[in-house]
Amino acid sequence: MYLRKVKGPRAVTLPDGRVMTRADLPPPDTRRWVASRKAAVMRAVRHGLITPEEAMARYALSEEELAEWMRATESGGENALKATKRRNNN
Repeated sequence: MYLRKVKGPRAVTLPDGRVMTRADLPPPDTRRWVASRKAAVMRAVRHGLITPEEAMARYALSEEELAEWMRATESGGENALKATKRRNNN
């Protein structure tokens, strides 16, 4: 089995005991960002699997977008990453 050389760890242990690897990350060509994919990237950044710079380069994210995801997860968890349409009740 061949393992490609990567910078940083190949796996990290999350506070709840689960192990997260680079294979758990969304594919680099992801264009449809659902809350669970955003949360996976945020967990990877927060726990040191990838750096914020790697996340921005891998997923073509702006610094502001990544910072907004981070703020959302800090304040409201994965649910805060959900994008929903707002209804106008007029």
